[in-house]
Amino acid sequence: MTDRPAAGTFWRSPLFVLMAAALIVFTSFGIRQSFGLFMHPITTDLGWGRESLSFALATQNLVIGLAVPFASALADRWGAPRTVALGGLVFALGILAMSQATTPGFMFAGAGIMAGMGLGACGLPLVLSVVGQVAPPEKRSLWLGIVTALATGGQLVVVPMSQSLISGYDWVVTLVALSAMAGLIVPMAFSMSGAITPETGKDTDMKLGEAIREAVAHRGFLLLTTGFYVCGFHVAFIAIHLPAYLTDQGASAALGATALMLIALFNMAGSWLSGWLGGRFPKKYLLSSIYFTRSLVIAAFVMLPVSTVTVVLFASAIGLLWLSTVPATSGLVAQIFGTRYMGVLFGVVYLSHQLGSFTGVWLGGRLFDATGDYDVIWTAGVALGVASALLHLPINDRPVPRLAQAPNF
Repeated sequence: MTDRPAAGTFWRSPLFVLMAAALIVFTSFGIRQSFGLFMHPITTDLGWGRESLSFALATQNLVIGLAVPFASALADRWGAPRTVALGGLVFALGILAMSQATTPGFMFAGAGIMAGMGLGACGLPLVLSVVGQVAPPEKRSLWLGIVTALATGGQLVVVPMSQSLISGYDWVVTLVALSAMAGLIVPMAFSMSGAITPETGKDTDMKLGEAIREAVAHRGFLLLTTGFYVCGFHVAFIAIHLPAYLTDQGASAALGATALMLIALFNMAGSWLSGWLGGRFPKKYLLSSIYFTRSLVIAAFVMLPVSTVTVVLFASAIGLLWLSTVPATSGLVAQIFGTRYMGVLFGVVYLSHQLGSFTGVWLGGRLFDATGDYDVIWTAGVALGVASALLHLPINDRPVPRLAQAPNF
């Protein structure tokens, strides 16, 4: 396989898939990461406590995790382009439903169920598995890092755009605009059809059930799955609650949006760097270092008074560590188990991530309504980061025996 296609065949090449995949997650992830900006205006306008919207967005994270393995299995049978396109359509309709919600139940259906199901098929996990299948083996980790970096490139663009629309118009108009933007995922997904064949990434004749049993029996897979819970807890809590936390501390709404933009900006470097390092050093040690450093950064932030300087420093540092776990984690799944069922197996690992996301988002709103602050959640985030760092150290990262002779997974 080559990443330098002949003239006239670029749209059928792995590089074209890399570009299309990056644009898809640029759109889907950018929109998803802007939802934290709606916490204050929606709850204020509709007279809700923060738990209502927190629960809907937490459920979205959970539904994403539940949907990813099924979407990946569907993509294996039905084709990734059509599966991702369907996800984009459902995601767009879910955002449109959010814009029309006047009750917590309606918001739960749009933001929680529909948007979550759509993102399970057009979000980062399935798209990463597609890239992992078409990438040259020696460049797989780097390509996964590039796609992850472009995902938060979308955050860098969509978050300030959303904040500007909320300030200039209102949250309803903003969500309608984001729904239209999500609809662009459909043609982008179908554009990959010429480059992805029924045989793409199928490096084994194993049945799906056999692959799942093999992974579940692997201690390293279980440790990786458990540790990824913490990544979800960290990023979802911060993405959804940081703007409101800063407002509570007397900061402006603009500073919250700036913080999310800085996280996105520095994550682009962090994700690319993680992908590059993952191709040169053991991924399990890279992951352990990331989680431990996250704990140090969070602890320092909550111990210092909130100011423009501390927020900028925190956002920049946590941005470098934000999704740097993703290329290393997904790459480790492919390294140990191969690419045929990478989407399904990473989907199982990602479900743990989304359980962590659900916990962080919902518990953050629940404890805030109960105590009036986020102190307990910040402390839990520090402790969980240390625990995850320790969990990754004993992972057996050697390819399973059936892949022992395969080069460079």
